[in-house]
Amino acid sequence: MWLYLAVLVGLYYLLRWYRERQVVSHLQDKFVFITGCDSGFGNLLARQLDLRGLKVLATCLTEQGAEQLNSQTSDRLETVILDVTKTESIAAAAEWVKEHVGDRGLWGLVNNAGICTPMAPNEWLTKQDFVKMLDVNLLGMIEVTLSLLPLVRKARGRVVNVSSVMGRVSLFGGGYCMSKYGVEAFSDSLRRELSYFGVKVAMIEPGYFMTNMTSPEVFNGSLQASWDQASPEIKELYGEKFVADFMKTSNLLKPSWSGNLSLMTNCMEHALTSCHPRTRYSAGWDAKFFYLPVSYMPTFLVDLMMYWGAPRPAKAL
Repeated sequence: MWLYLAVLVGLYYLLRWYRERQVVSHLQDKFVFITGCDSGFGNLLARQLDLRGLKVLATCLTEQGAEQLNSQTSDRLETVILDVTKTESIAAAAEWVKEHVGDRGLWGLVNNAGICTPMAPNEWLTKQDFVKMLDVNLLGMIEVTLSLLPLVRKARGRVVNVSSVMGRVSLFGGGYCMSKYGVEAFSDSLRRELSYFGVKVAMIEPGYFMTNMTSPEVFNGSLQASWDQASPEIKELYGEKFVADFMKTSNLLKPSWSGNLSLMTNCMEHALTSCHPRTRYSAGWDAKFFYLPVSYMPTFLVDLMMYWGAPRPAKAL
């Protein structure tokens, strides 16, 4: 019996390997729109797809980011300034894309733009801290998607949304996990709706990677700012030692492969170029072998892990 089961499992993975190796034809004729290309995943993906011959339409938040990307790529790649929190900026970018793709439509939409701070205990934060995070990571992504869906539908293309392992298991306070849970929900509903039109929707769920946004300096600076704005009552409850211990977690989260961003962008590229993309991609070994299994564990076990493993407030019971 076990032999038959092993054979079936082996055949399943062999078939999946074969299907996932099939590549979409005429990639050189396809347009891909990527948000958040100043640095990090978006920047690397834009360069990666440009080398592969796709027509990349990359958005940057700053002129400096756009100029730097243009200097590193071919003439095929074009850039535009986009702030995903501003409706007028999104409308202008959508019109710009429409002029470029014409009747061919937009093959790929990659919603990569995002922020990850402030990330701190919830009661250290204000409503505006949550609003800022949701505006960029969720509401901006939704508005960009809705603005470009007609062009993606015309090409029967792909929507690739960058989520996170924190969209599966919420281990930190603040708006980041909330926003990524929202990305997961939006992507699931969108995938089912667009399946009738031949459009595929994929989510990328990375673990910890070292980018400009996730460096210990940025994380610790944001945490310190959140602590500084907390009320005297909160500071008395948590204590300075909690802040120091919490900062140490940023170093513990940094695995040896965290600088290899291609582990992430290879998943994004596969979602755009494979004939049979996956619904979800777990990027990074920590995502595959820690965060993903933890997300399937009973809630009480995860709560116990956090209770005993996370920093403790000074006046915890």
